[in-house]
Amino acid sequence: MEATGTDEVDKLKTKFVSAWNNMKYNENKLLPARSGCTIEDHVIAGNVEEFRKDFISRIWLTYREEFPQIEGSALTTDCGWGCTLRTGQMLLAQGLVLHFLGRAWTWPDALNIENSDSESWTSNTVKKFTASFEASLSGERELKTPAVSQKETIRRYSGDHEMRNEIYHRKIISWFGDSPLALFGLHQLIEYGKKSGKKAGDWYGPAVVAHILRKAVEEARHPDLQGIAIYVAQDCTVYSSDVIDKQCTSMASDNTDDKAVIILIPVRLGGERTNTDYLDFVKGILSLEYCVGIIGGKPKQSYYFAGFQDDSLIYMDPHYCQSFVDVSIKDFPLETFHCPSPKKMSFRKMDPSCTIGFYCRNVQDFKRASEEITKMLKISSKEKYPLFTFVNGHSRDYDFTSTTTNEEELFSEDEKKRLKRFSTEEFVLL
Repeated sequence: MEATGTDEVDKLKTKFVSAWNNMKYNENKLLPARSGCTIEDHVIAGNVEEFRKDFISRIWLTYREEFPQIEGSALTTDCGWGCTLRTGQMLLAQGLVLHFLGRAWTWPDALNIENSDSESWTSNTVKKFTASFEASLSGERELKTPAVSQKETIRRYSGDHEMRNEIYHRKIISWFGDSPLALFGLHQLIEYGKKSGKKAGDWYGPAVVAHILRKAVEEARHPDLQGIAIYVAQDCTVYSSDVIDKQCTSMASDNTDDKAVIILIPVRLGGERTNTDYLDFVKGILSLEYCVGIIGGKPKQSYYFAGFQDDSLIYMDPHYCQSFVDVSIKDFPLETFHCPSPKKMSFRKMDPSCTIGFYCRNVQDFKRASEEITKMLKISSKEKYPLFTFVNGHSRDYDFTSTTTNEEELFSEDEKKRLKRFSTEEFVLL
């Protein structure tokens, strides 16, 4: 009996260590030094809490209902069609969290929100629609109050650094609000999607969303966003000089003037189904400190993959319909923008179409990242072609069509052709 108990503890410890080390956390990262526990104590007790806190701190963007009507349509919800836009938002939000708050940041209230893992998102959504319908018949409306009072918030963020972090935390979420004025909100993303022939209610694939996010960041005029850019790989190729050009304000700029860059790489992990030979590569990518996640999913559903445990991928699910939150009001509730519990899915079930994201703070960071990722690609490709490549020079050096000369045109003709091709290859609408 005693030996059996020890085996069970060892298995439990292994699971916790695997989840902690691989949930896009650098395996060389030390455990927090705020506890006097031993490493074994951390594995059994501390790591689970630290893992949950880190996961919950990520910004969760889901289906919403009853938001302002999308221009050119009668839609006030994205339920049933907007999941890939939502997973794209989550990836961009994680990049912005790294940019403004750093990898070590966690939300102080992360462990205070309710864990709703006991019920599926589907059953929750059905109950929510039923309650909403009944409330509309009775002329009543349920009001949710924030779980954390203003006094508690002020007390918790008493330090200047903590207060600054909380201001940016709220600011980042507000950029993804469901209103026409939100920089990276659904309304704006749909407007950019129209330039590629998409409209509200259409299905958006991971590659199309990557280009829409790039345009959204390029067009953002907020002062805080002038130090970051997005680069989308062309035909699975990252052209280093093109990336560096985006990062530098001018050819003569110093490193202090470098822009950060989020690199998005649309790839396919197989033909009709995902090739399991790519599992170790995907796990390696998600372990890198530069990785901000993967926009992917399984057939008919898009997920935001943020890590892995054994041969399963850990993800955040946008398929949960929540009420519109007005992020323009002061102290808007944050609880619905943070996922209370992680989900996981077997790698075998993953749809082969996906977009991988990386964040690099400056040019030197990009050079280090490209070297590290290239080494990983060489190891994983063996005799096969790598999933994507980093090459020196500009795309124009390889006879690719340069960017559009008409500044009013958001997508070049070449981009439009690529987007149309991607949009017919990826996912199937529910």
